[in-house]
Amino acid sequence: MNDFTLEELTALVNVFERAQIADDAVEADLFKRITAAHAERQELESMDFDDCLGGACKL
Repeated sequence: MNDFTLEELTALVNVFERAQIADDAVEADLFKRITAAHAERQELESMDFDDCLGGACKL
């Protein structure tokens, strides 16, 4: 599976925010999923490998 980079997800979030989509549109569901993926990717990329020492990692 080809995952989007943090930079690509940020660009997608920005595009959706400017688009002003309706809440009940298919696009709204896609925007929610992209926003969630962006938050997850942001968290992963901000993690330090030391965060996982001792089994405390969220992965």
